[in-house]
Amino acid sequence: MHILWALIVGLVVGAIAKLLMPGKDPGGIFITALLGVAGSLVASFLGRALGLYHEGDVGPGIIASIVGAMILLGLYRVLFRRRSVV
Repeated sequence: MHILWALIVGLVVGAIAKLLMPGKDPGGIFITALLGVAGSLVASFLGRALGLYHEGDVGPGIIASIVGAMILLGLYRVLFRRRSVV
């Protein structure tokens, strides 16, 4: 059940990150969910390691997850941008 919950939260976080960063993305809903989950994991790991928040802090965790997903989405856009052939 924990994995299903992480995927649902990741999808929501990824969708919020895409809404906050408008533009064309080379990925679909599956990439959005993966970026959201990965951003959430990275943000929670760094936030706890730096002592910014603790396990169970919902507000800072969601905000950090969105920021982490936005950073990963930006990196994804740079690395996998569609190249147009002229």
